[in-house]
Amino acid sequence: METLVPEYERTEMGTIQIAPEVIEVIAGLATVEVEGVAGMSGGISSGIAEMLGRKNLSKGVKVEVGQREAAIDVNIVVEYGRKVPEIAAEIQRNVKRSIETMTGLNVVEVNVHIHDVQFKAADKPEEDDSHTRVR
Repeated sequence: METLVPEYERTEMGTIQIAPEVIEVIAGLATVEVEGVAGMSGGISSGIAEMLGRKNLSKGVKVEVGQREAAIDVNIVVEYGRKVPEIAAEIQRNVKRSIETMTGLNVVEVNVHIHDVQFKAADKPEEDDSHTRVR
């Protein structure tokens, strides 16, 4: 992965370059906006960053960026009971639209990888304190 997009756009004032990390953040935010996405699935480094109190906005996103095009992979966790193909298609549309609108890059691929299903927390019955074993 390159650190900067080479010669993305040259103007009379100079060159505009967009770091791949910017594309990752845009894709991550566009992904979590989709209803039914419980979260992003990232590697160990994003887990460490979150433990240190930093929110990793590019968690679960990988990008390949060329001079005019980008390919994106997002790794997600879906909510149980949702239609996975519909969620994946909406993620593809939202990520493509967001990146193309904000950067001018042509998005050639948005690959959605579902890594897990999140179940709603079951309501735990409250324990009855009136029945104690020891008095």
